[in-house]
Amino acid sequence: MTATLVAQNLSGGYGHRVLFEDVDLTVAPGDVIGVVGANGAGKSTLLRLLAGADAPIEGSVALAPADAFVGWLPQEHERVAGETVADYIARRTGCAEATRQMDAAAEALGDPSLAAPGVDPADAYSTALDRWLASGAADLDERLPAVLADLGSSSGGALTPESMMTALSGGQAARVGLAALLLSRFDVVLLDEPTNDLDLDGLDRLEAFVRGLRGGVVLVSHDREFLARSVTKVLELDLAQGTNRLYGGGYDAFIEERATVKRHLREQYDEFAEKKADLVARARTQREWSSQGVRNAMKKSPDNDKIKRKASMESSEKQAQKVRQMESRIARLDEVEEPRKEWKLEFTIGSAPRSSTVVSTLNGVVVRQGAFTLGPVTLQVDAGDRIGITGPNGAGKSTLLRTLLGTRSPDEGSASLGSSVQIGEIDQARSLLVGDAALADAFELLVPEMASADVRTLLAKFGLKADHVTRPVDGLSPGERTRAALALLQARGVNLLVLDEPTNHLDLPAIEQLEQALESYTGTLLLVTHDRRMLDAVETNRRWNVTDGNVAEL
Repeated sequence: MTATLVAQNLSGGYGHRVLFEDVDLTVAPGDVIGVVGANGAGKSTLLRLLAGADAPIEGSVALAPADAFVGWLPQEHERVAGETVADYIARRTGCAEATRQMDAAAEALGDPSLAAPGVDPADAYSTALDRWLASGAADLDERLPAVLADLGSSSGGALTPESMMTALSGGQAARVGLAALLLSRFDVVLLDEPTNDLDLDGLDRLEAFVRGLRGGVVLVSHDREFLARSVTKVLELDLAQGTNRLYGGGYDAFIEERATVKRHLREQYDEFAEKKADLVARARTQREWSSQGVRNAMKKSPDNDKIKRKASMESSEKQAQKVRQMESRIARLDEVEEPRKEWKLEFTIGSAPRSSTVVSTLNGVVVRQGAFTLGPVTLQVDAGDRIGITGPNGAGKSTLLRTLLGTRSPDEGSASLGSSVQIGEIDQARSLLVGDAALADAFELLVPEMASADVRTLLAKFGLKADHVTRPVDGLSPGERTRAALALLQARGVNLLVLDEPTNHLDLPAIEQLEQALESYTGTLLLVTHDRRMLDAVETNRRWNVTDGNVAEL
């Protein structure tokens, strides 16, 4: 079905906080609109409003035709206990709900008393059947195994319809999410961070899928290369200025145009401020001249010299008139609001004294996890090495890191960690900060040498203010937990930095700041990422590729 989604004067937020206002957006067939903005700007909120999952504060969302099939895929892969991969995909594609509605309509067709008041059971069944067929539910079971087999083989781990979602790794769950997308039959697709945890092969498939869609797409992503290759327009939600703007062209064109727009706004304000300051200064000078003229007239003119006195007073009145004219010019100036200063994450990675020359070694190491085997692997990491690690999901990258760090003992061979090694780590699960404790309390336990006030000050530098530090860690968004993990890197001394997919859930400015921080970091670095622009931006002197449990130095 050819469908168009139209949002008018849309305002969204939560509680008493408005995140964005007056968003006008038309999503026509063939449009791929990327939504960008800082964490907390309301990107996910906007997708929920477009999907009809939440009601807007103001404005409306309409579909033409009204029964178009809108698919919204949130960024978090919900793991429901007891749910199989097949059940999960049926839910994510809308097939499960379409089947439920058709079964209910069929029941009402046999027993009209079950039909809603005023609804013809035959019409209801016909509508539900059309929806069921449009969702792709009719042949989902036949299509599913082939897609899972293809994705599973490329990720290094078998995926079957009967696999339990709660037993999958983050990478495997991302693959299943991708499978749901590939198997979907949506007229309009809303994607929230679809690139998270996907490997390079998965990213290629996702890009091909998005480019091949005939329907409209709205997507939120912080993967700059994915945005550059996929989107046709960019909607920026500017939290600092409280504005939104739709840019035509692709992502790279947006970057250039946004810089031009911001430069022009600053120039317009500077021109206005300079003109106003000049007029105010001239008015002040005229006012001083007028006052001085009156005083001089009173001093120098004796009472009987009425003619001179009158002339001086008239001169002073002319000065006063000039003052009024100047003030009138100031009042007639078109006010230009100063662009608000944007909050910018600025941080460095805390350094520790140099470690031993050999940081970590693996000698004939084999690690077994169920049916998966890593190795045998023989590797050595030396102080100052900057190693980029790539490979498909499920190939063993995270297992390799845990073994190098000594948190996973090998089943065969030997592993050793050098002396004076101070590890700073951001793992995929952001597992250093989890639980029901308030963020400030959890953070203090990890840096006991820091005073409470200093902890709060540091977290505030990372955009985690008063309403964040008292919140349970598990109640924070993935992006907020990632920024808290970055704050830990600054608080602690580090000489071995381990980053496993660090860009997941970070906004674009934070990713760029992380890249800058890595430029000045002088210790040892192990970087696992599928962010293609980060791989190009961060300097490395070694590259490992992990495939099917084997590690090759490129």
